[in-house]
Amino acid sequence: MKPEITLFRVSNYFFKAKQNFSDMIILGIESSCDETAAAVVCDAENADGRILSNVVLSQENEHRPYGGIVPEIAARSHLEHVDHLIKQALDDANVTLADVDGIAATGGPGLIGGVIVGVMSAKAIASVQQIPFIAVNHLEGHALTARLTSDVEFPYLLLLVSGGHCQLLIVEGVGHYKRLGTTVDDALGEAFDKSAKMMGLGYPGGPIVEATAANGDGTRFDLPRPMLGRQECHFSFSGLKTALRRQIERLNDGGNITDQDIADLCASFQEAAGDVLIDRCTNALKQFRDQYPAGDTLVVAGGVAANQRLGSRLSELEKAENISLVVPPAALCTDNAAMIAWAGLERLKAGDSDPLDFKPRPRWPLDPDAPAAIGAGVKA
Repeated sequence: MKPEITLFRVSNYFFKAKQNFSDMIILGIESSCDETAAAVVCDAENADGRILSNVVLSQENEHRPYGGIVPEIAARSHLEHVDHLIKQALDDANVTLADVDGIAATGGPGLIGGVIVGVMSAKAIASVQQIPFIAVNHLEGHALTARLTSDVEFPYLLLLVSGGHCQLLIVEGVGHYKRLGTTVDDALGEAFDKSAKMMGLGYPGGPIVEATAANGDGTRFDLPRPMLGRQECHFSFSGLKTALRRQIERLNDGGNITDQDIADLCASFQEAAGDVLIDRCTNALKQFRDQYPAGDTLVVAGGVAANQRLGSRLSELEKAENISLVVPPAALCTDNAAMIAWAGLERLKAGDSDPLDFKPRPRWPLDPDAPAAIGAGVKA
């Protein structure tokens, strides 16, 4: 069965001869994991008019039988679909390649097979059209999405939460990031997915856990809050996941686990995760304000940012700390090409582009100078 294409149409735009940056048009490609995506953005003054097209093809149906993402299947799907998604994005934006001023593609981090597909497609177009090629760090795409949708000013504090990453960073400018904390084991999105698998809920786990938790009691199970109360800003979710597994085993030993048990487990897991996020962000806000006393914005980005319960928990922090909480629309929190195109536009405006011998990167930290976090390994 072929995966369904979800198409986001945001606005129509009429093109004139380019006079300045406000007329800049960028094509973006995203292929770092299990979504193939293409988008066209421009530097319109009004944020509502910047996304001209944003086409996302999900591979959920292809990976669901395996309970997780299979890299080889993902790469082959990207290769099969990227060309017609690019064409659809251009058609929907009512532009041709001749109208495009630059092409941006995710250059890493991610599953290297998929990253190669997107990078090589972008390089080929850039070479033929003789336009700049911009290799975008996928994490920078998430980091700058709030500027695409809300014109957030630098600097701001970023909570980046996804299936592969859980970090707190100060976003000082395009290409300038200071990492305050990272996960020392599982990312939060990964913990959601693995917990869902343990409870037999299916894939992808995050949305299923959130939906199931809506009917549960988040106070029933006393799950741990890893790292709570510690002074640094690092995360750990493996202990929470292990405690959940033990609760499942106890319930199974006592007889058949019920739907209500599962709902209560999901809700308790989600509440524990929320407590951890609030505690870690509180520490990060203090460090952020030590460096930038006027800093008052917390941006939440990445796929887990689409979780509405966690968003409401972070709203508690917004009130307690008197900050502005910015969460992009859910469709722009998960992987998409509009964020890649926008990051490419911001980089191109700053005078940055990449040579055509750029090598795709499976690992690419936003802050390469950050000190090593014990246990974090390649996720740092």
